Amino acid sequence: MQGRKYLVYDVFTQVRLAGNPLAVVLDSQGLDTAAMQRIAREFNLSETVFVTPSQNPKHKARLRIFAPDHEMPFAGHPTVGTAIALAELQPEDGTDRIFVLEENIGPVRCAISRTDAGVFAEFDLPELPRAAELAVEPEVVGAALGLGPHEIGFENHRVGLWSAGVPYLTVPVSGLEAIGRARLDNPAWAEFSPQLTGGKAANAYLYTRDTVHHDSSFHARMFVAGELSYEDPATGSAAAALTGAIWRFDELAEGPTRIWIEQGMEMGRPSRIRLEIDVDGGKMITARIGGHAVKVAEGLLFS
Repeated sequence: MQGRKYLVYDVFTQVRLAGNPLAVVLDSQGLDTAAMQRIAREFNLSETVFVTPSQNPKHKARLRIFAPDHEMPFAGHPTVGTAIALAELQPEDGTDRIFVLEENIGPVRCAISRTDAGVFAEFDLPELPRAAELAVEPEVVGAALGLGPHEIGFENHRVGLWSAGVPYLTVPVSGLEAIGRARLDNPAWAEFSPQLTGGKAANAYLYTRDTVHHDSSFHARMFVAGELSYEDPATGSAAAALTGAIWRFDELAEGPTRIWIEQGMEMGRPSRIRLEIDVDGGKMITARIGGHAVKVAEGLLFS
């Protein structure tokens, strides 16, 4: 019986069994949407990527990204992980590579670097972050996370609703102790969150300036809201949304700014996500997300 090759990578880490796991199904031609959804449910990881030939012959590949219960327009750790997986399938020539991956959100430009520390991938945000009106009081958001009003916000950072393709409630938290205690109360969250985004509940992305590692700029946690609620160990699309809050509240200097985010530590799956934000004339003009990934498994899928 002929199967389809699949790979499993841990993304936003250089260490196996850390970061965010990702399944990549290669040669996905012939699978319809329903079949892809069933396979994603079988892997039961936060995301599974299906690789098909690109529609534009100049592009590397077309990706379809599925959570266990729905298809996603865009996601960060599947983009980084798949970019590294495709690069590692080709002979190493010692040079950087730049290519485009087609996702439902549109073309995503990726760059690969091969270093002594392993393969590193970064991608340009397909959409710059946009802020939406926040029609809920910060203390209500905090209460749904088990936090008091005094633990929500730091410096000039305030709760926001940002999206760079996927909407998130970005929640600044006072410190490491408070963010470590946070827990998502789904019924309380459901009372206000779906109304903010027109139906589906926005996920919660908590961040604080206090960090475990000295070279990190922020410590983060992300809670997926809804029936299949869980915590995510590394979330590129949430980091993409957070670039908007960082640009607004930190008043970044002209030119490029590089930021490292640590995530997943409370879950025992430490992760590191790199942000680069370019500012020109006081406006964010581009932003990039990058990280490492390591292969942990491969096999054949019979479907």
